[in-house]
Amino acid sequence: MNEIIDNLILYGYVILFFYSLGGGFFALAAAGVLSSLGKMDLLTSIAVAATSNFLGDQILLYFTRSNKQQMYKYLKKHRRKLAYSHLLMKKFGTWVIFIQKYIYGVKTLVPIAIGLTRYSSAKFAIYNFFASILWAIVVGLISYLGGKTVISALDHIKQSPWIMPLLLLSIISITLFIINRATKK
Repeated sequence: MNEIIDNLILYGYVILFFYSLGGGFFALAAAGVLSSLGKMDLLTSIAVAATSNFLGDQILLYFTRSNKQQMYKYLKKHRRKLAYSHLLMKKFGTWVIFIQKYIYGVKTLVPIAIGLTRYSSAKFAIYNFFASILWAIVVGLISYLGGKTVISALDHIKQSPWIMPLLLLSIISITLFIINRATKK
């Protein structure tokens, strides 16, 4: 466990940058926990995650805009999630750019869905900029403030190693159930 933490400290900001290009929730949460232990800097972690998350969404938008035909071929498997993204855009408007940062499975599809429409790239960039900053601050601070609790929970899990796979399976199952149920509507 200490070796993993040492590697995270050594390469933490680089890992956080690349992981945040496509989402970054877990990497930022880990950086927040490590910051609460004094192993990383919270403000630097928030800045790196916000910058990377903003860039990742912008790259997705421009890639989709310049390759619409190829994206349609890829998105055949994800029609329900794409339709769900469009419904979110109609229902919540520009707020979906802020909301999508927190919804697993939809986070990458919203910039793609917006890239397939005539939504203004400049408008998306402005909202995405502020949404990325807000997302990084919220996730970073919550994980920083809950860092000691997470570490004590990990110590309890060390004593009963069967808990972690059960917990991960439960989280994944619940997340997939919620996403599938939401996209069926």
